[in-house]
Amino acid sequence: MVFLLFFIAAIFTVLSAIKLSTYADVLSERTSLGGMLVGTLFLAGATSLPEVTTTLTAIVGLKNTDLAVGSVLGSNMFNLLIIAAFDLYYRKNQIFKSASHSHVYTISVGMLLSCLIFLALTLKLPYSILGIGFDTIILIIMYASGMYFISKKVTNLEDEDKDEDGVSQTSAISLKKAIIGFIIAAFVILISGSLLSITGDRIAVITGLGSSFVGSFLIAASTSLPEAVAVLIAIQLRNYNLAIGSILGSNLFNILILIGSDVFYRPASILSAASAVHSITAIATFLLSVIILYSLLRSKVQKSQTVYWLPSAVLIFFYFVSSFLIFIN
Repeated sequence: MVFLLFFIAAIFTVLSAIKLSTYADVLSERTSLGGMLVGTLFLAGATSLPEVTTTLTAIVGLKNTDLAVGSVLGSNMFNLLIIAAFDLYYRKNQIFKSASHSHVYTISVGMLLSCLIFLALTLKLPYSILGIGFDTIILIIMYASGMYFISKKVTNLEDEDKDEDGVSQTSAISLKKAIIGFIIAAFVILISGSLLSITGDRIAVITGLGSSFVGSFLIAASTSLPEAVAVLIAIQLRNYNLAIGSILGSNLFNILILIGSDVFYRPASILSAASAVHSITAIATFLLSVIILYSLLRSKVQKSQTVYWLPSAVLIFFYFVSSFLIFIN
């Protein structure tokens, strides 16, 4: 029954994500925001709602820090696998070559935060202020600074997300319908995320795999289903900035979730209480982000790329190597 409920929650998540991505494409076309901002802010936040419910349920309801931290960091790692896998599959489209340079700022902030999380998980500082870990406070400051930096860099961003013919593929959907539909789809994803978390915790107990591994892979992959479907639909709509922005923005939003979860975890700093194995996930996310950063920068400086798909293939390889290291630890 637990596995059945997990499967049902995953189905609802996928179906809602399809609608979510379609409505986000309408918002990027009918407003002045563009695909990069809509993807990084709205679509990323909505597709990260399962991580919100998963983390809060794991901490408040289940008192399971490893499940909470593992699901967030594992989701970030899995998100980068998603964009690399689709880039490899749609290699003729050369997704990164069509991407806005502004994504470089987003991925850079994400890399910095991943490094800080790695240090927090490794050093395990015992200090706290008003019940909030000192490491969390540093993350809050750096996150706020990073988001301010990104907002300044993309203020004058032009919309680069039209397809080659300049014709909207979602022209039949009105802006009002897109806004309402986006909210409803986001709410459904929020509910299904809670179910994924609860059933995932039970699966960890039944299988004996442990909360760290189940959180980093099973639940992380499941809560990343909205991102996977959103990226697929955005690529099919040829809105590559929306696709990349939703993944990179989701990773930043997930880190915000991890920061916020420390407020609800009272015994100590959540990062100091989590298993040290999560430091592997954090540093792996940083290394995979380096490959994404290289793909974005290379696409801007090289006009012709004979082996365009190589960075994405390398990323996928390192993902599975990192997964194996986490499993054996």
